[in-house]
Amino acid sequence: MAATPASVALDSAQPVPERGLIERLLSPVADVRRGEATSALLMTGAMFLLLSGYYLLKTAREGFILSEGGAEVKSYSSAGQALLLLVLVPAYGAFASRVNRVQLIQWVTLFFASNLVLFLMAIGAGLRVGIVFFLWVGIFNVMVIAQFWGFAADLYSQEQGKRLFPLLGVGASLGAWVGSIRAGQLVKSVGTSRLLVGGAVVLVFCVLLARLADRVTVRGAKSKQVDEQKLEDGPTGFRMLLSDRYLGLIALLVLVLNVVNTSGEYLFGKYVVDAATAAYGADAAGQAAREQFISETYSSYFGYVNLIGFLLQMFVVSRVFKVLGVARALFIHPIVALVGYIGMVSAPSFEFIRWLKIADNSIDYSLGNTTKQALWLPTSREAKYKAKQAVDSFFQRAGDVLQAGIVYSGELTALSIGGFAALNIIFVAGWLGVAGGLNRRLRARAGSSGGNEW
Repeated sequence: MAATPASVALDSAQPVPERGLIERLLSPVADVRRGEATSALLMTGAMFLLLSGYYLLKTAREGFILSEGGAEVKSYSSAGQALLLLVLVPAYGAFASRVNRVQLIQWVTLFFASNLVLFLMAIGAGLRVGIVFFLWVGIFNVMVIAQFWGFAADLYSQEQGKRLFPLLGVGASLGAWVGSIRAGQLVKSVGTSRLLVGGAVVLVFCVLLARLADRVTVRGAKSKQVDEQKLEDGPTGFRMLLSDRYLGLIALLVLVLNVVNTSGEYLFGKYVVDAATAAYGADAAGQAAREQFISETYSSYFGYVNLIGFLLQMFVVSRVFKVLGVARALFIHPIVALVGYIGMVSAPSFEFIRWLKIADNSIDYSLGNTTKQALWLPTSREAKYKAKQAVDSFFQRAGDVLQAGIVYSGELTALSIGGFAALNIIFVAGWLGVAGGLNRRLRARAGSSGGNEW
């Protein structure tokens, strides 16, 4: 991959300049070098706000969908997201080819922020928004967060990305933790719907920080043309995945990982709904109480997940990258999941699935996420936006569709919780196989483009 002009200029000085005070303060988290701190901190701030806002919306989503329809409806609704993304991903790619990267970030993010105003109006009118909001949050999550990480991969070179992405991941992990804690406080004090107001405000500030990060990077590169670069028309994101085995393996990794993750989420959601129904009944009179109980339970759950994820991101991820490398880091998450679901088969319980999902998601949101984002560093600019959007949106939601089929079949056959866990073990075995293929191809691709040992 040919690095962008901005990343080449920022990464070309030899030897490495001496670190200043800010770079030394950041050194326990990431290897930030002189001239990189401002850009990296702005992107870290954007990731912090983006994930904070997402967890406000995600907590509201769980309250709406589970109180109105239950865990099965939540699982089946995921299929609708994949169908919508078949249309939205090509539309996103077409729009991306007509604007520069800052305009892409700005208009797509503000579009989603404006949608929240419409949801607030619908809730104020007394409409049931659970399923529609669930579909919307799923699309927002994969499209907006994917494009911010693609933007980061475009700002920095391969070598910079390996060093700086752990810091950006700290912002994402901390933002997710703060957002989940704040969501629980808001639900108790002002109700679930007010979470949407906070989400809209946060998205506006994310846009401002992304614009500043781009301006600082361009100025540091001493090139006024980088900001105006547009993507080549070329093939769509889906065609890129079919023609490039490395990109196809990333898509398969996301698909299998999401099947495993959402199957675990289904089991956890089922336990939570059963507990809410046992406490407040199943009739309409208890809906508000069930909604609050579910929202508070998920807020606590998200809080544990994101606190542990933040600590892993802060103190573990950069060291894993340095000692093992990105390629070997691919194996850590599936090995943990494999051990957990083997345990779930033998001794299923609410506390076991709760702590299994806390461990699973905390690794996924820290080491797992940073590793997945680093896979895009040795790819073209077009792949970072078009192919990445297809992978992080459609293939992630396609995993939801596959998992919904598993849930439907399991419900028809009265499959036990241990049976669902056994199916997950099979998918984890496939996950390990995909990780092995990516391990080999990442090393070959990074080496051919002049990257360091991965």
